[in-house]
Amino acid sequence: MEQSEEGVLAFIREWGLYTDFYQLTMAQGYWRHGLHREPATFDYYFRKMPCDTGYVVFAGLADVLDAVAHFTFPAEALERLKEEGFAEGFIDYLRDFRFEGDIYAPREGEIVFDNEPVVIVKGKVLECQLIETMLLNIINYQSLIATRASRISKVTGAGRLFSDFGFRRGHGMGAIQGSRAAVIGGAASTSNVLAATKYGLKVMGTMAHSWIQVFEEELLAFRRYAEVYPDHCVLLVDTYNTLHSGVPNAIKVGKELAEKGHRLKAIRIDSGDMAYLARKARAMLDAAGMDYVKILSSNQLDEYLIRSLNLQKAPIDGFGVGTRLITSYQCPAMGGVYKLSSFGGKPRLKLSDDIAKISLPGEKWVWRFYDRSDYFYRDGIYLSDEDPATEHCVCHPTYQSMFTNISGYKMERLQQAVMKEGKILDIERDPYAISAYRKKRLIQVPQETQRFENPHVYKVGLSRALWDLRDKLIKQHSK
Repeated sequence: MEQSEEGVLAFIREWGLYTDFYQLTMAQGYWRHGLHREPATFDYYFRKMPCDTGYVVFAGLADVLDAVAHFTFPAEALERLKEEGFAEGFIDYLRDFRFEGDIYAPREGEIVFDNEPVVIVKGKVLECQLIETMLLNIINYQSLIATRASRISKVTGAGRLFSDFGFRRGHGMGAIQGSRAAVIGGAASTSNVLAATKYGLKVMGTMAHSWIQVFEEELLAFRRYAEVYPDHCVLLVDTYNTLHSGVPNAIKVGKELAEKGHRLKAIRIDSGDMAYLARKARAMLDAAGMDYVKILSSNQLDEYLIRSLNLQKAPIDGFGVGTRLITSYQCPAMGGVYKLSSFGGKPRLKLSDDIAKISLPGEKWVWRFYDRSDYFYRDGIYLSDEDPATEHCVCHPTYQSMFTNISGYKMERLQQAVMKEGKILDIERDPYAISAYRKKRLIQVPQETQRFENPHVYKVGLSRALWDLRDKLIKQHSK
């Protein structure tokens, strides 16, 4: 399936209105005071790990770049702004607006951590300001869902797959991007046909209980379905009674298919005690000589319940994960922020009574250091004109006296240019290729950082020069 050049949100025409109102009021203010062409840098980062995870899977980059490239104000959008009382001169300025700045980011699927710049946007202050809401909306959500999906993928284990079944429970059209993020995080397929079409995802589905109910008897419903899909037959066995009706009828239809040279592919259990029912169903199928038939499970699954089923040794071969993935049920939002770090060539910071909320000033890069086993060791945030090869000290973000010497460690810069002067550079778009990169990178993350309960805090530090710059500006603005 080919992907639209404009991404999944190609139906939006008024891209410039994909924003919060205060972005527009600030933009008009910059314009009125003649500041709109001043150079600025903004950093996207998140302060706290979502869902008490030890890491985040960076996702949403391709969609953000597509949206930025199409961020314009057609006539309908300008009429709307005129109704809101914006000045004619400002509206004329927006008529030919295009984002012409630069964006730097890690590869999509990269593993990132809290309180480090992830996406860096450079350009004229007005254009950088206007894309803030859109960038936060897309990256916060897709990174959240990709992270949850990666945890589900971790517990499904080798040889077993899971599919995204969350479309019907997703938050409106956001579920389209959610399915993409789920695949980046490790889902093998999705039930979401629109997302599958737009993003080139594998689509999967079986049947609903309504199919069974339409027919007078469950056995007849199974037979009719098998007639239509003899080589792809998956039967839902819990409409009436899983063990006394559903599984026995599925065995009958499975044997009828075998007589015709076909094989029943799987049964699906969508309610009840999954571990108990799966064990009983497996025994019944095996006794009937149908050990090749898979057992699929769905209904309110998440990484914790799947882990529990594993501990109970439930003979389940695949999972359909819906509500608790697509909505990230236990923690439905990721608190990514977008803060100004330089303006007019000068560093800027935001103060707070909470030192963790004081932003990092200046233009910066994140460098990753690896230990001798090629595991992630530290991330260091350096000013853009520093060379980590000579600046060997990575300081604790709060206590400068606590530091790590990273001399001799292998290192790489996380951010690379993904958009220059408003033009998208060569990036990976295939969600499965992005997922493969995510999987490869997670192998390099220490296991204690990936555990579900009380994960080890991965260390992110500051260079001494950045630490000193922040301290200087804090003192300057605190007078």
